[in-house]
Amino acid sequence: MKSNKIMPGIILVLIGAIFLLNNYNVINFHWGNVIYLWPVFLIMGGVNLVLANNHTVWAAVVKVAVVILAFGLLIFAPERNHVYWNHHNGNFNFSDHDSDGDDTASSKGVIKVEGSSKFNEPFTAGTTTARLNINGGASVFDLKDTTSKLFSAETKEFVNRYEYVKTMDGNIPVIDFRMKNRKNNSFNFDSDKTNTAYLKLNTTPEWEINIKTGASETDFDLSKFKVKSLNINGGAASYDIKMGMPLAATNIEVSTGVSEVHIRIPKGAACQITTQSGLSSNDFDEFDKKEDNRWETPGFATATNKMYIKLKGGVSDFNVNRY
Repeated sequence: MKSNKIMPGIILVLIGAIFLLNNYNVINFHWGNVIYLWPVFLIMGGVNLVLANNHTVWAAVVKVAVVILAFGLLIFAPERNHVYWNHHNGNFNFSDHDSDGDDTASSKGVIKVEGSSKFNEPFTAGTTTARLNINGGASVFDLKDTTSKLFSAETKEFVNRYEYVKTMDGNIPVIDFRMKNRKNNSFNFDSDKTNTAYLKLNTTPEWEINIKTGASETDFDLSKFKVKSLNINGGAASYDIKMGMPLAATNIEVSTGVSEVHIRIPKGAACQITTQSGLSSNDFDEFDKKEDNRWETPGFATATNKMYIKLKGGVSDFNVNRY
């Protein structure tokens, strides 16, 4: 490949990678940074021009390093303002972080999408097992309280809306709670206001909980509930999970990319951890190491009720401790 094609090729690859990783919620790219950090493109162009006729290895390394650093700054720089595309006048609009309102338009033409919702599913007598599926990115999911209903949620929404669907899998009620598409043509590129969902569950049934999130934060206190299974699938996210005593068998499976996972279990719970964690870090306090990828609490083999935790990650931080 000719050296003069290396830089455009690298730039196209990086742009494509940003779009792909953002679409899959592996990263949360702040598009407003392109507006505020536009001088980095001048720097990239200037370095490329200065070294245009220099075909040495060090010159190529310098040009590639400048491009990577510039894109790193665009990706990881802290967010600044809201940047909106106003479909009424075809312009970008900016607003401060403290703006609020419910689906209203300001005098500057900024369309602000903000509100709250409530979701409730009645509890049916005789329900012994229930399933909760959570799907979404750029959100905070909080579950700590109980309810006499089967499921309830209160949300705070800024751009995307939450969606709730209840179906049946035989005699098992299935609750799908997820983010849905934007309701209008006002697209929020950048915001410090994060959608938040406060969830509540009934304590009677045994719960099968499936969480699939991207750039999000999940804070679940499940110590009051009967958890049959917990499956977590995440990209770049944070998970803080507090478990209660296991059933005859409680299964927890975690598969993440670049995430922070903290699981707390009771001191009296018999628990086994197996890992397939690549470059991830593991911290399992008060567990006995049995093999390279297996840890157990003392007395696990003879316990009646057991908890099985399987951890799989790329570059994640796995922490399991006892409370």
